[in-house]
Amino acid sequence: MQTNNAIREYVGIQKESMSGRELEASVLTKGGLMLKACQENWDAPDREAKLMDAIKYNQKVWSFFQAELTEPTNPLPKKLREDLLNLSIFIDKRFFEVMAYPDREKLTAVIDINFNIAAGLRSNP
Repeated sequence: MQTNNAIREYVGIQKESMSGRELEASVLTKGGLMLKACQENWDAPDREAKLMDAIKYNQKVWSFFQAELTEPTNPLPKKLREDLLNLSIFIDKRFFEVMAYPDREKLTAVIDINFNIAAGLRSNP
């Protein structure tokens, strides 16, 4: 499976009818589902390739968020931006750990973060 370009996907979907929050929730959910599929199929012969695809996709998504969160014009409160940036740093470190020492349990925290933030984005502001 070819790795999707998260930024192109983000822009492409954004041109459709989704709001920004719905789009962010969608890409986070997709990233979480990709990681969850790897976790649930850990012993599959193609696990390494699928895991790398899932990690690359999630890294692109979170890199995009990092760029958006550091923009001076970002409308989110400073504390929330800082908290999200700290989460993104944790996620980066976790992915490096998983790449160096693969372990299905190390994916759980990132999966939970993706799903919880996506759920929050889908709730009413």
